Amino acid sequence: MRQPENDAPTRGIAVLGSTGSIGTQALDVIRGQRDALHVEVLSAHNNADLLVKQALEFKPNVVVIGNDDKWKQVNDALFDLGIKVYSGGEALEQVVETDGIDMVLTAMVGAAGLKPTMRAIQAGKHIALANKETLVVAGELVMAAARQRGVDIHPVDSEHSAIYQCLAGEFHNPIEKVILTASGGPFRGRDLASLEGVTKADALKHPNWDMGAKITIDSASLMNKGLEVIEAKWLFDVDPDQIDVVVHPQSIVHSCVQFTDGSIKAQLGLPDMKLPIQYALTYPRRLANEFPRFSFMDYPELTFEQPDDKTFRNLALAFEALRTGGNAPAVLNAANEVAVARFLRDELTFLDLPRVVEHALERVTPLSKPSLDDLVASDAEARRVATEWRS
Repeated sequence: MRQPENDAPTRGIAVLGSTGSIGTQALDVIRGQRDALHVEVLSAHNNADLLVKQALEFKPNVVVIGNDDKWKQVNDALFDLGIKVYSGGEALEQVVETDGIDMVLTAMVGAAGLKPTMRAIQAGKHIALANKETLVVAGELVMAAARQRGVDIHPVDSEHSAIYQCLAGEFHNPIEKVILTASGGPFRGRDLASLEGVTKADALKHPNWDMGAKITIDSASLMNKGLEVIEAKWLFDVDPDQIDVVVHPQSIVHSCVQFTDGSIKAQLGLPDMKLPIQYALTYPRRLANEFPRFSFMDYPELTFEQPDDKTFRNLALAFEALRTGGNAPAVLNAANEVAVARFLRDELTFLDLPRVVEHALERVTPLSKPSLDDLVASDAEARRVATEWRS
């Protein structure tokens, strides 16, 4: 095994969702940190061409393509290199258990990331968590499993990474509150009437971040921040009343922690996902890189304001689901995934997004202490209800 300069062993990484926005940026990070990180597994759901290109460069031991119909294409392209190629969800769940993997980066979109993450935790693999839906759907079960197996979960979301960094050296000190910052998205300051006719093209124009379509729409509706609120509850063991959301249009202050003495720590940086990705993959080390640097002189004004959760009701619905507990966050997440997909297919308006979510929360059978199977069933029921919803 190659040794980096400080004699720490090279860390083997499984990148689940390697062809998406987070996955491709993670590979950029690994490309620049070859002495510290190497790729053991790459996976993608459908983008076989890019997956093959990545595998030819990084030469992992295993590649998984979710779409069974594309297995032959990927296998034929990689066969001569001796790279093992599998397909399907069950294969992905098995692969994360293999030797050689030290950390699993879960960068899959949506609730599909839950099962492979749980299998990786049960196999004792540390997690770099970019799939916030995993904790939204099953936070209590996931964190309990991680504690039982002694697994570290390193958040990749810039907001949760910021809080994680602020807590370094402070884990013995009680948190008074965590403060999640939000850009406000492309519709910040707009009222309901002005949102009647917005298109998916409008909603996909995020002012600061370059993300995938689903996360970008969630940011526009503030659902992304709502999901992050739920994720923060489980990551940092705080109550809903200890979580604040503040709109910060410049996206420089990524989040803050307020301690019981009243002091606040904040983590700042340019809106670039590669920094929190690197921090998660290489923690506790901070490795030198060539990422662009933040300068206060370039940002003479940093501003903050209250979020408008009456216009952007998804944020209020997420807090409501968190306070309700049980399967409510899973229902919220599943209904939102369907609603966003329908919006991107021009089947719903932008203002329909919270209507679908609220409808599902009212219709799906509430469960106060769901098992993992219960959560999977609630997810399916919420998807059915959201698919059938008509304005």
